[in-house]
Order: sequence, then structure tokens, then C-alpha cells
Amino acid sequence: MSQEQLNEPEELQEVQEKEAVVGIEDEKEEGEEEREEEGEQGEGEEEDEGEDLLIYNEDLPVYSLDARHNLTEPINAMLNMNQPPSRSSSRGSRIFAEQTFLTAKEEQDLRNAKAFLMTASTKTGENLYDHLCDVLTEILSERHVDAVDTFEDISKNIKKYRFQPIKDTLQDMADPSLEMALAKIETKLLVKVDDEVDEREEEVESPLPNIMETAFYFEQCGIGIGREELFRVWVAMKHLVDSNPVQHVRFWGKILGTEQNYYIVETEYREGDQAEEEEDDEGEPEVAEAPKETAEEAEDEEAIVEDRVPKIDYKPPPPIPKEDKGSGTNKKTYFVCNEPGKPWIRLPLVNPIQIVIARQIKKYFTGRLDAPIITYPPFPGNEMNYLRAQIARISAGTQASIMGYYQFDEEEEEEEEGEVRDTYIENIDFDGLTMRELCESLNNWVHHTLHILPQGRCKWFNATAKTEEEIEEDEEEEREEMEEPQPEIGPPLLTPLSEDISLNGIIPWTLSASSSLIPQYAVAVLKSNLWPGASTFSTSRKFENIYLGWGHKAAAENYTPPLIPAPMEEYLDGPEVIEIDDPSPEQEAALRAEQQANAAAEEELEEEEEEEEEEA
Repeated sequence: MSQEQLNEPEELQEVQEKEAVVGIEDEKEEGEEEREEEGEQGEGEEEDEGEDLLIYNEDLPVYSLDARHNLTEPINAMLNMNQPPSRSSSRGSRIFAEQTFLTAKEEQDLRNAKAFLMTASTKTGENLYDHLCDVLTEILSERHVDAVDTFEDISKNIKKYRFQPIKDTLQDMADPSLEMALAKIETKLLVKVDDEVDEREEEVESPLPNIMETAFYFEQCGIGIGREELFRVWVAMKHLVDSNPVQHVRFWGKILGTEQNYYIVETEYREGDQAEEEEDDEGEPEVAEAPKETAEEAEDEEAIVEDRVPKIDYKPPPPIPKEDKGSGTNKKTYFVCNEPGKPWIRLPLVNPIQIVIARQIKKYFTGRLDAPIITYPPFPGNEMNYLRAQIARISAGTQASIMGYYQFDEEEEEEEEGEVRDTYIENIDFDGLTMRELCESLNNWVHHTLHILPQGRCKWFNATAKTEEEIEEDEEEEREEMEEPQPEIGPPLLTPLSEDISLNGIIPWTLSASSSLIPQYAVAVLKSNLWPGASTFSTSRKFENIYLGWGHKAAAENYTPPLIPAPMEEYLDGPEVIEIDDPSPEQEAALRAEQQANAAAEEELEEEEEEEEEEA
């Protein structure tokens, strides 16, 4: 069939493809006959050249490989191949067939080229031969459209996602993340205890409050730490209640730290079951005793009288004792933890000196109770004591309740008339206040925590008072009359918030409603401006206090450490240490003449006395 007789291009293409296949088969037979006659044998086991042939598939637009061979083999045949047979050329089949069979020289060149391509890189350890095989495998398996245009991108992706195994067989085990470790701790909170605990709960009513109900009201006010986090705190509080004989427990709040946070719980023990707390002397002011002088040192000091330094008359003020457990600043017991599920740690009792120094410094919490507090003035204790002092200050200044919810016990008032009342009882007859009354005036809100005096105590302590034994020991002649210090007095319990004094123009409180659109279901919100983060909500007879902040008091100006006190006078001013002007020559001559005249007068007086004695 001639070329002119073929009118359709499709028929022409089919004829060319059939001729290419026939040419490949004929050439293959001729090559096998020549190899048998010449007796060519490769070194070792030679691969069958017929198996290395590329077979052109009529149904596919690209060259496919025989399923019996590896995908890396086509490169060997393609290195010396000019180009694949073109569908538009009748010579393609002949060229393809001639270039398939290699001579000995061509085979050696092919091996050298292959060895060059398999040279490993000094940076990545990969070689070009394997990379080209991976690229071609990707192209043939995925059938990329316009592979010639995306060849570079395919090569880049293969290099990017190539797996590089670690050569060292000893691999370091990855430590679990903090979130995973914390999750394992919190899962223990969700494990139900035995039935014995349930029986004990039936006998004794649990003081655990319904925190989720409180969280609902705080959410209405835009205050809270989230229901999930608060639920974990709630479960952790249940474990605290089960392990301690507490009568009252309340979630005090959360103080933020630079490394970790503090979750704080306020508790009160039952009467007779109060746990014995260890007496921590870390916060007690230490008075250094002067070393006793030995006899030899005393003799040396008497011998050197001129060089003796005058004694310092300064005496430090007597230490103020801390208040007893269950009263004043130590009325409540506080437990803290960094995360719900971690063990609760009981904070020690607070000392007055710690509260006094805490008012003069401002330091962020780290979240580590044993962290040192390096400040000026020096704080007597670590972060555990500083945290306890700040809790006492915040509680005394921000814990508020509805007017009329608490009342004083009349019997106790009669017994302790004239003393500071520190206890109160709940008013059963209280019917609550309306929403309008709660949001209108601060007169309807009162403090139910004692005010802390400048001394650092809720009840003033006279440090200069002496006992009867000390008075008898002192002699009346040596007793120095000292003026009695004026006792410090603070506002009593259940004082209205309207009597609070503003600090440097800062209004103490902000009173508002949670919603102005639906006032009948709104909640009264009370926020402290002196202690940012302290909030209180109230609805009818229900209220609750919470603190969420950094534990610092607001200030109109930036914090400035106090100045160092002025140095004390070591020597008294006297003629021995006062400088005078040197005398002039005339003054020296006059003084010398006066001294000579006085000496002559004394000699004459002595001679007269001797003569009188001789005459007598």
C-alpha cells in the first residue's frame, strides 16, 4: 500500500506503528544470530538484552516498561538512544531498532556513565542516578500532564520529601509534653473512690459548694476562668475536702505568675478537728544577740580607752507577734496548687512584719513557692510567705457582702463589749435586696472581713507594755517614763463600702448591672478599682467573691522603692571634734606673756607661804 493511497491521517499512523513493531522483532532476531556466531560472552552472568528492550504500546501515549523489569532499567537503554520514534516519521522505527543493541565499546561507555551518575553527593549522600529513577517513576506512575514543564517541580518535591533515616540505632526517647503529663495527673481526679467514701459522705454533709452554679453567674458578669478549667478545680477541691476535716471551703481565686499560676482555696476547719499546723519561723524577725565579751577583751578595751568607739543607743523596735490561728489575719486557712490535680499545699500563718513589708514592695509571682524574694526593704520569707501576705491584704480590702446578710451575735456582743468584734452569724430572716437597690448605692454593700491596721494585725498590740514581773524587777530610780503609744483603730466589721477612702483620686469601687437590655434577669456586679481583678456578684440573697489577677494593688504612679534611711551619727558634736581657727602671732605672744605672768605670780605666792611657815 503506497503513501498516496492513504488519504486519512489515522490510517497512516496505524501503518507506521505496525512497521515499528515489526522492525524491532526483525532486528532482535538478527542480533541474536550474530551473538551466537561471534561467541560473545560477558564477564559473569550477562543480562538478556532482549529483556532490556522498551516496548511501545499502541494504547498509551508514552513508553511503558515490561512488568518483569525494574523501573530503573530504562535509563541504561536511553543513555545512547537518540530519540524515541516519532508518530509523524516513518524512520522512527528503524532508528529505534538500531540504537537498542550495544557494542562492547558502547556498553563500556554506558557503564562508565552509569558509575558517574551513581556518584554520591558530599552534602546529602544521594546520587543523580537514584534521583532520576525516582523522578521518572513519579512521572510514569502519576501520569503528569505536561511533564516536561513540571519536571523541575517534581524533582524539587522528591528532594523535599525524601525520607532520611537516622543512622544511629540508639535513639533518644522523647519526653512527654507538659500537656500530656498534666493530662495524666488530671485523669486521676476523675476516678471514683470506693463505696466507703460514699458512706462517709452520707453521714457528714459535705461542705463542697456548687462552683458550677457560681460560674454561671460570673459568666453573666463577664468574669471567670472557663467552665472546663473551673470544673477541674471543683473536682480537685472535692479531693481536698475528702482528705481534710474542713467546715467551710470556698474557691478564693487565681493569682497569675510568670512561670506558673496559683489556684487558691479558702477553708475553715471544724471545731475540735483543726489540723496542727507547723510553726514556721521563716517570717519571724530574728534579733541578733550581741556576743559576750571575754575577760581578756575587756582588759584590752580598758587599756585602750582613747580608741573606744561610742556605743550605739539605737534599739530596734520590739517584734510584733502574729495573731493566733482562727483570728485576725490568720482566721482562714489557705491551700494552693499550680494546676488542678497537683497536691494542695497549705500556706503558713502570716506575720505582721510580712504584711508591713509587702505594702512597701511590688514583685511579680513566679509560681514557685520556694522562690526567694529579693527586694528592698528585704522581705522576711520566700514567695510562699509573700503570697500569704498578699492574700490577707486582698481579702481584707475586697471581700464584700450584701447589707443585712450577716449580723452580730447579741450574746457575744454583750460579753465582749468594748473589744473588736471579729465574728458574725448569718441572718436567717434576711429576705434579700432588689436589683435596683444593689446597683444604686454602695450603702447596700458591707465589708465582712476585718481591716488590717498599719501594724500588720487586725487587733492592735501594745509592744511597749510590760508585765508585772518586769515592772517589779525595774528600779524606780532607773525607770524612764515613756509615753504610751496611741492604739491604732480601723473600721469595724460590716462597714458600708461607701465609707471607703479613695486612693490618689482612684474611686474604690465600680457598681453596675450585668445587662441593661434584660434588667429583670440581670446580676449586680461589684468590682474593686484598688485591687484590679477582685469582683463580687449578687442576686437577691446570693453573692460570691473572687479574685483573678496578678496580686498587686493599683497605684496612680509607677512603683518607686523607698529610700535608704539616713545614716546615724556615730560621734557627738563636741570641742574635741570641732575645728577652730589657728591663732595669729600676736595672740600667741599675748598668751605666752599671760602664761609667764601667771607662773611668776604663783612663784611669789609659794615663797610667801614658805616664809610664813618658817616664822610660825
